Amino acid sequence: MEQGSLLSSLLPLVVLFAIFYFLVIRPQQKQAKAHRQMLESLQKGDKIITSGGLICEVVKPEEDFIKVKLNDENVIVKVSRDFIAKKINE
Repeated sequence: MEQGSLLSSLLPLVVLFAIFYFLVIRPQQKQAKAHRQMLESLQKGDKIITSGGLICEVVKPEEDFIKVKLNDENVIVKVSRDFIAKKINE
């Protein structure tokens, strides 16, 4: 009798966790993987948008930072890979 009541009391928690996993955790993991792949594939000449909203052109991808050109005046700065939001496809 106690075995059945234990199973019936844990079943809603298991179902709730499964729903939470498929609606929240799994999509976040997929998005993080796609973002990581995008960062690894950046090459010279790619256009990116930073988390601050700056639109830049990649000059040289490095290990922790990426050198980017801010405008046509050849202003080159280093941006941390953590602050690159997305790549612009033209």
